[in-house]
Amino acid sequence: MSAVLQSASVDLGEMLVAIAASEGSASHPYTHSYALNADPFANRNLADVLHLLAMLYGPQPGLVELAADRNVAPEADDWFTHAARGFSAERAYLAQLIVAAGPGPSTPGEGDTAAAILDQRRAMATIAASDRFGCALGAAAGLVLDWQAVRAVLDTAAARIGIDAAPCDLPDEAETAAMLARVPVSPRFDRAITFGARQILAQQRGLWDVLEARTSARGAH
Repeated sequence: MSAVLQSASVDLGEMLVAIAASEGSASHPYTHSYALNADPFANRNLADVLHLLAMLYGPQPGLVELAADRNVAPEADDWFTHAARGFSAERAYLAQLIVAAGPGPSTPGEGDTAAAILDQRRAMATIAASDRFGCALGAAAGLVLDWQAVRAVLDTAAARIGIDAAPCDLPDEAETAAMLARVPVSPRFDRAITFGARQILAQQRGLWDVLEARTSARGAH
């Protein structure tokens, strides 16, 4: 039985890596867009990204910390410690970028944006604090996997602003998949982990939708 569970969890880790690539930030067209990489207003658009990311992920405790408090799998303890430390460094990097980039651009519908980000924060906190066994772990794993694509945008901003990119100390894909391979799971647990990850990935895509819409709104004025 143990071998069966171990094999299933290895498959789950590989599946979550693939889901993050296909359903998260990496596959959203705005993260690879002209608007962020070559547009004359790219710095302005990147500043908007930085400020909205700070609105969503700046408050503490963040999603990873909330999920760690709900963790009941000792096999994931070291991974959570690494992830929490890494996100603390990512917050510091984001703050450094914001200082260098300056104020966010004035954009129509600021009130609606603030409300949307607040709704996202609440939704993500709810998922991370879920009592459904495995959901919080999936949410944290989904965010860590998705952050690689987010980090690429942050590093693009750093290059355009003219500062050195900070090293990233988050667990990588292999470490996250290995953690999931160590956690004894069942089909029900697999589903809960996958559900939590997909919920976070959907929130991430929603953030890029908002940012893309804000770029269009600035272009219309």
